[in-house]
Amino acid sequence: MSAWPLRYWRDPLLWTGLALVALVLLMPSTKPFFAALFPKLPRPMFDLDSFADLLIGHMLVVAASSVAATALGVGAGVFVSRRAGAEFRAIVGSIVTIGQTFPPVAVLAVAVPVVGFGFEPAFFALLLYGILPILENTIAGLASVPAPLCDAARGIGMGEASILRRVELPLAAPLIVGGIRTSVVINVGTATIASTVGARTLGLPIIIGLDGANLAYILQGGVLLGLLAIVLDLAFARLLAAVQVRRG
Repeated sequence: MSAWPLRYWRDPLLWTGLALVALVLLMPSTKPFFAALFPKLPRPMFDLDSFADLLIGHMLVVAASSVAATALGVGAGVFVSRRAGAEFRAIVGSIVTIGQTFPPVAVLAVAVPVVGFGFEPAFFALLLYGILPILENTIAGLASVPAPLCDAARGIGMGEASILRRVELPLAAPLIVGGIRTSVVINVGTATIASTVGARTLGLPIIIGLDGANLAYILQGGVLLGLLAIVLDLAFARLLAAVQVRRG
């Protein structure tokens, strides 16, 4: 066996991803195990919805909110790092920080009367929670770019937009990606409570398990949730390594 396939099969991201998919698909077949583990529970296996559908719903709400948070966080970070937006830096930071101090449950409670139940309130709550790490890392990343490099770029005739696109953002990319990674992993856990407002996420068996004192449901949802967080964290670690290699 050549070296490349050997490294490929030793990849923890591959095995963790396969474990997640296998567990999602085969979870119903583990009912005898949970029945033996919790013999006093009349219903040891969560069967109110498909684990595959819950995983897909969880990933959709996390992905949508993370994309929006990345666009807003990076955009706001770039804006306040420019000379024209420097005076708004404190205001933007304060607004985002205040938004994150609200408990997700409170955000959901406020959003439901406005946008209804389901995907939308979960999206807004996760968006609000996901912006701060991205904003902070974008500002820190752009601030870490050496000023002489920007001056040299101006000296060869590059405009400010070109400097941002070709010099500052590539150099700041590792910190920005690190902020997105933190935001996404946080939102994977936070999305659990979105099931309280009708969103289809892996939080559904956990919420129902907590409400009905069913530890089997909590374990089933919690294991899948933990594996999903690990898979996404490993994927972002791989992306961050690729960015750092490209940065040189």
